[in-house]
Amino acid sequence: MNDWRLLLTRPAQECARQAAQLAEAGVFACCLPMLEVEALPDDPQQQRCLEALPEYNALIVVSKPAAQLGLALYQRYWPGAVQMQPWFTVGAATARVLEDAGLQVHCPAQGDDSEALLALPSLAQALAVRTPRVLILRGTTGRDYMAEQLRSQGVQVDYLPLYRRLAPIYAEGQVLQTCRQHGLNGLVASSGEGLANLCASAAADWPQLAELPLFVPSPRVAEQARQAGARQVIDCRGASLQALLQALQKHTPDSSRTTG
Repeated sequence: MNDWRLLLTRPAQECARQAAQLAEAGVFACCLPMLEVEALPDDPQQQRCLEALPEYNALIVVSKPAAQLGLALYQRYWPGAVQMQPWFTVGAATARVLEDAGLQVHCPAQGDDSEALLALPSLAQALAVRTPRVLILRGTTGRDYMAEQLRSQGVQVDYLPLYRRLAPIYAEGQVLQTCRQHGLNGLVASSGEGLANLCASAAADWPQLAELPLFVPSPRVAEQARQAGARQVIDCRGASLQALLQALQKHTPDSSRTTG
């Protein structure tokens, strides 16, 4: 496993944390963030949602930034309040942010995606009321699949946007240059938006980078990667460090595919 040399593309703080964790496991990783997270200013929509929080039967948090920002607002609007309704997250890392604050959180044991969350019996139980309502804490944009599925079941779904995602700007050729400089032999894209930004940032160099093994968190992002021309797509079935490490253990880097 320590023959892997990876390009990580998460937002800067998460990227640095993941690189340090991989180093402890004997895996070299280089950070080139493909997403930036910018918190939104307070607005009337946020205030209305937070004041009406007890009216929701479930709160769904889709990312770590949403958990961190949402938790801060929750503690501001409802200081000292006991847990009013169940919290749900797509992934275990997001759940830990809330659990560290003393909240009880439900998340899928396998799979960090909307499909896995929607299959949770605890979510169905929380929504087994006459007029179920769900609040989804997320960024200004994102996948609408979860909301669409819940609405098709008669659930009222509201969004609470907490941040916007921005694409960092890199000089022409910088992505390929970074991979060559460090002799990287694998790419990691932790979301569909991060993958799209990686392809756009690589620009004319993407066909060459697409020859490298690309680790992704879900079947949906895997299909997106194949459509973008990635030649070897490895679905980690989760965005966690453990999911990535398990995928690395199952695959051996091909010495003929390197940018070094």
